[in-house]
Amino acid sequence: MAGNAGGRTSPDLSELAADSASLARSGTAERVAAILRDRITEGYFPPGSRLSEESISGALAVSRNTLREAFRLLSHERLLEHRLNKGVFVRVLAVDDLVDIYRVRLLVECAALRTLGEPPYDLSAVEAAVSTGEQAALTGDWPGCSTANIRFHQALAGLANSPRTDELMRNVLAELRLAFHVMADPRRFHEPYLTRNREIADRLAEGDAAGAERMLAFYLEDSRRQLAEAYAERLTVR
Repeated sequence: MAGNAGGRTSPDLSELAADSASLARSGTAERVAAILRDRITEGYFPPGSRLSEESISGALAVSRNTLREAFRLLSHERLLEHRLNKGVFVRVLAVDDLVDIYRVRLLVECAALRTLGEPPYDLSAVEAAVSTGEQAALTGDWPGCSTANIRFHQALAGLANSPRTDELMRNVLAELRLAFHVMADPRRFHEPYLTRNREIADRLAEGDAAGAERMLAFYLEDSRRQLAEAYAERLTVR
């Protein structure tokens, strides 16, 4: 990890520099925004991190104007915020943000399962995300497990076969990753959901979409409650 500013550790940008190859000569603000969104989803930039224009534009080999436009796009998605005379920062979510994120998740993810047609379903992305999470847990890679969990929920929403739903959930789940950072013990939070992810995937494989939806609804409520309690504890400590 690189330098410390304002009490927060900045990420090593060497990994981000590798992303510059994917931009090639046709790099655009939208593509830069997609890279940064993915990195936020992966936990690479934690809440409160200041994003340096100079460092990131250099790492991605793009102009500052292109990067500023990408920042603007991600601010519109509520992932970043501009602070007057201070720069651009990854947002720190409030409890109201968390409640609204789970409201959207309940509506979209459960509806995706509720509206499935007759089995069998294409569960390749769901199974891949579950397996990736299980493998990450075996090696103690809890940030990787967290990312795999988000990919699992993206895959569930993806069963709706709707590009607009995919885009909505990509943004919502990137925001959700910001909430995960509040958990002091990532293993304690994520480990139980590995089993629940597998159970939901198994229900879908059996063709029981209704049963999977019921499990998912309880799952989302439990997750929301745990995160809300963690936020309340953090506020109490402060």
